[in-house]
Amino acid sequence: MLPLHPDQHVILIVDDVPENLAVLSDALDDAGYMVLVATDGAGALERLGYVTPDLILLDAVMPGMDGFETCRRIRALPGASHIPVIFMTGLTETEHVVRGFEVGGNDYVIKPLQPREVIARIVAQLRSASQISLANTASEASAHAVIVLDRQGRPIWQTSKALAWLGRYFPGDDTATELPPALRSWIDQQLVLASADPGAVAPLRIPRQDGELCIRFSRGERSGDLLLLFDEAAPAKPAGPSMDGYQLTPREHDVLAWLAKGKTNRDIADILGMSPRTVNKHLEHIFVKLGVETRTAAAALVARQP
Repeated sequence: MLPLHPDQHVILIVDDVPENLAVLSDALDDAGYMVLVATDGAGALERLGYVTPDLILLDAVMPGMDGFETCRRIRALPGASHIPVIFMTGLTETEHVVRGFEVGGNDYVIKPLQPREVIARIVAQLRSASQISLANTASEASAHAVIVLDRQGRPIWQTSKALAWLGRYFPGDDTATELPPALRSWIDQQLVLASADPGAVAPLRIPRQDGELCIRFSRGERSGDLLLLFDEAAPAKPAGPSMDGYQLTPREHDVLAWLAKGKTNRDIADILGMSPRTVNKHLEHIFVKLGVETRTAAAALVARQP
């Protein structure tokens, strides 16, 4: 996929009339959109193989593959099925309008085109698509700690769990109304890295005594929404002293292992093929080396091992 400027919406215009392409391209360019063009349905499908526009302006009547068939094929593409399509047509009969919606069109404008009307419909469709995308993202992420960002990296929606974790890991910052400055700075860096090399983006880790917060930067697969994904890890279990330091013999290790599993001296004797008296002698040596006095204390020491 081609890297696109995050502040610009991309519009694909599909029309076989050069004059229409020129008028629309100029009007959309002046309005701040990035414009791609195709002169037929096959060219449109080819472009969708390497870039995903935010909206498609599609001529209904074209030689060869017409706009209706082109739209039907666009809707069959997994990566393009969500893109709003506005038909441009001089066909005003009800059957043609209905057919446009049946193949997946979202709206239509009548030729001859009025650039201001076209732009107004584009704005409306992009707003609707953004709201639908946000609703889908919110629905999918509602059980998780997630913050959804706009194209400039500003927060526009967050789960309550994400808000709670921000408050815990960024004490002193007003996380209820805005992102902590340290997190905001990290997001800005990730936006730059992601545009150059998505693989270079590394998670942000914030340790505390009672856990560690991991924040990952991602984009929605369908819409390109920016996401902050939160995970919290429990604090690492303190490692107990290594058993190697107690200089137990291999046989003493065996006896201690079975003791920790709750076995009696007679059980251990049967398992290891020795007499209960020998097991008892091993335990005396083990207790001295471990610095404990009871079976319970020895078993507890083993349980603390990593």
